[in-house]
Amino acid sequence: MAFFRKIAVGCLQDPGGCASLPVQPPPATETVVLLHGVAMPALEMRPLARALAAAGYHVLNLSYPSRSLTIEQLARDYLPGHLRARGADTVPRLHFVAHSMGGLVVRLYLQEHQPANLGRVVLLAPPNAGSLVADRLSRSALCRWLIGPNLSRLGTSTADAIAPLLAPPVYEVGIIAGNTSINPLFSRWQNGVNDGAVSVDSARLAGARDFLIVPHSHTLMLWRAATAAQVLAFLRTGRFAN
Repeated sequence: MAFFRKIAVGCLQDPGGCASLPVQPPPATETVVLLHGVAMPALEMRPLARALAAAGYHVLNLSYPSRSLTIEQLARDYLPGHLRARGADTVPRLHFVAHSMGGLVVRLYLQEHQPANLGRVVLLAPPNAGSLVADRLSRSALCRWLIGPNLSRLGTSTADAIAPLLAPPVYEVGIIAGNTSINPLFSRWQNGVNDGAVSVDSARLAGARDFLIVPHSHTLMLWRAATAAQVLAFLRTGRFAN
C-alpha cells in the first residue's frame, strides 16, 4: 500500500538522522532483507537500509515487480530465488523488515518456507486484515491498471483477499503501525485510527511478539529516524524500545 504516498526525498528525515541511533553492533554475519510496498521502488526503504548498515548489519534492499507478479508468485518463486542468488539462504542469521504489502509477501514466504537461519521480522504498516482503501480503489479500472493484480488482494473481500489465507506467525515478529494520515479522503474510507492506507486495527496480528503505534503516516514512517531506531531495537532484542 505504499503507493498512496509520493515522497520528496530530501525533506522527510528527522533532524540528526541515523547518527542519533544507538550503536551496539550486531555480528557482521547478520543479514536484513528489506521489502518495499506495492507499486513503489526499493528507494522508499533506503533510509532504513542506511540505518541498518550503519548499525553493522548486512542489508539486502530488494526491489521486486509488485505490479506484475501476484503475492503468491512473489512469495513462492521470486523471493526464494533472489535469496538463494544472493546467498541469503546460507547466512548465519536472516532478518526481514517489510513495508505494507511487502509484509504479506514475507508472511506467505515464511508460511511455506522455514529457513533454519531465520532471525526476527518487523512489519511496517502491514494490512494484515486487509485495507478498506484497497477495496475502494479496486472499483476503479484506472487504479487496477496502475497498481496491478495485487490491488484487490490487499482488500478485505473474502473472495479475493490474501489476508484470510495467511496463518499466524510461528516466528518472532514485531509490528509498527501509524496513526496519522495526510490523505483525508482515504481516511474517511476507513474505520478508526489509521495511517491513510491501513488502519491500526488492520495492522494487528495474533501471535505478534510486540506492537507499536507511531505518530506517522503510511509511507512517511519509513523516513523517520525514530522508526529506524525501533526496528533496530526489535531486531536486537525481540521488543520495541519503551
